[in-house]
Amino acid sequence: MVVPPVADVAAPLAETSAPPRCLIIGCGNPTRADDGVGPWVVRELLARQGERLPPRVRIVDAGTSGMEVLFTARGAERLILVDACSGAGAPGSVFRVPGAELESGEDPGYTLHGFRWNQALHAGKKMYGNDFPARVEVFLVEAADLDFGLELSADARAGAEQVLHALEQEIATYQP
Repeated sequence: MVVPPVADVAAPLAETSAPPRCLIIGCGNPTRADDGVGPWVVRELLARQGERLPPRVRIVDAGTSGMEVLFTARGAERLILVDACSGAGAPGSVFRVPGAELESGEDPGYTLHGFRWNQALHAGKKMYGNDFPARVEVFLVEAADLDFGLELSADARAGAEQVLHALEQEIATYQP
């Protein structure tokens, strides 16, 4: 008996609508205080945009899964990532960086637990070629607190609000 494969990773995922023109992905661990800045931003964006989200703009919480970034970004025209960073500046500082400057071809080892979004950017280009977003930007917010906790520090929240405002302006450019 021949068992068919569970999924063909070379085939695009079946979707009922066209791929997003703009895909915003929040990354991070919301149980590690400021590391949850990416998920916080996407939740706030969805709450504020609600029904006003333009067609073909998609917002996703990828948590800590680089694989989620890799597979979700396929077919999008533009990708915007939001995450926390540590050691780049004063807590709450916001950095807007072209994705090409942050992508990494570093080997994640033999487990996907260490596969992060920066590796997903590199792998996505290799795997999907022109079907992976050519326009990638990353918003990074400098963390003040990465201990266990469910709330953002005041500094990270201030930075997250800046990112939120910038993303609302970006989303407005996609209004029909």
